Amino acid sequence: MQQTTNSGRTQGPKPLIIICALFFIFGFVTWANGTLIPFFKLSFGLSNLQAFFVTFASYMAYFFLALPSSWILKKVGFKNGIVLGLVILGLGSLIFIPAAQTRTFGLFLTGIFVQGAALALLQTASNPYLTIIGPIESAAKRISIAGICNKFAGMIVPLIMGSLFLKNASEVEKQIKAATGAVHEQLLNDVLGRVNMPYIVLAIVFCLFAIFIKFTNLPEVEVEEDAIDESKGEVVKHTSIFQFPHLFLGALCIFVYVGAEVMAGDIIGIYGRELGISAEISGKLTSITLFSMLIGYIIGIITIPKYISQQKALRICAILGIIFTILSFAISSWFAVIFVALLGLANSLMWPAIFPLGISHLGKFTKIGSAIMIMGIAGGALMPLLYAFLNEKLHVNFQLAYLLTVLPCYLYILYFAIKGHKAGLNLK
Repeated sequence: MQQTTNSGRTQGPKPLIIICALFFIFGFVTWANGTLIPFFKLSFGLSNLQAFFVTFASYMAYFFLALPSSWILKKVGFKNGIVLGLVILGLGSLIFIPAAQTRTFGLFLTGIFVQGAALALLQTASNPYLTIIGPIESAAKRISIAGICNKFAGMIVPLIMGSLFLKNASEVEKQIKAATGAVHEQLLNDVLGRVNMPYIVLAIVFCLFAIFIKFTNLPEVEVEEDAIDESKGEVVKHTSIFQFPHLFLGALCIFVYVGAEVMAGDIIGIYGRELGISAEISGKLTSITLFSMLIGYIIGIITIPKYISQQKALRICAILGIIFTILSFAISSWFAVIFVALLGLANSLMWPAIFPLGISHLGKFTKIGSAIMIMGIAGGALMPLLYAFLNEKLHVNFQLAYLLTVLPCYLYILYFAIKGHKAGLNLK
């Protein structure tokens, strides 16, 4: 397989392989939060609202660090930006060690925020690179290939981390509640000590991969200086990022999409517990959601753009999201969790379609536009908190709270797929 850059150069599959490896790392770190939520509830006795600050700390880092990441990449380049991001990711992982030793939830959140900052830098570099190393029409296919790596990591994380962090969770929870004094303290130390070895190993892996990238020839990709008016076939001069309303509509679409994805992935364990499913099983439900996403990515690789456009794929996925969300509310038995898991299928082709649609026709503004799109990932920080606020503070039934949080997300995504992605553009 050959990839042609926008500058006319031809390169082999190595850049795509490296980006896929990065997407695996994104998935592993991000979806580990799904396991950390019930783990911290067990270790610190947190409410759902308090536990969801795990996702808040991770995803809000994207909002604050995406634009600075764009500046960093402009200064140091694509490859050095990846190296720096991987080193920071390792540092964030090491913060878990003193957090466990001191039993400080706030320090854990600091480590998660640092990890999120590193991921913001890595995502700001890798997503536009993946989009522009080939034709924009097939960008969703390339992102789907990388997405398989991302979601495969997400599938195995609950199985690996769940087995390490949530082993005998129900029994340990009973022991912690029953114990007092020194016994209680020792139980908490033992539980939190479970994070030490996994995160030390992760820090080592991230740093070794950074060294590998440093000594790998990874070419830069140039973008066109100005965008093309497709209706007239001529170059259009732009002077400001604010001349692209479809970009900001796309960033909002990323915001609601990531919120919906986190609700289907990280929150499904909490949803399962509310339906009476045990802690051990609920802690692994994220794997089912991500398996659904994996199926969707495979479908996308086969069908886009040969059979359907990325716009049509986005419309189909938005409609599926609306249907599955309504069914998860309409069914009161444990079977409702299946439709939450099936939201993974609905979500699968959303990022691969939304991101290239949002940064299309930006020309020289592609890098800053990509950073603005990445800022939308902050939706993953706020949607779980909105759900918990409705459920715990306003005493809304958990299924209704889920519906009220997620359904508007898919309705907006449908709007963007039909009309929003064309705002301000003269498309044929």
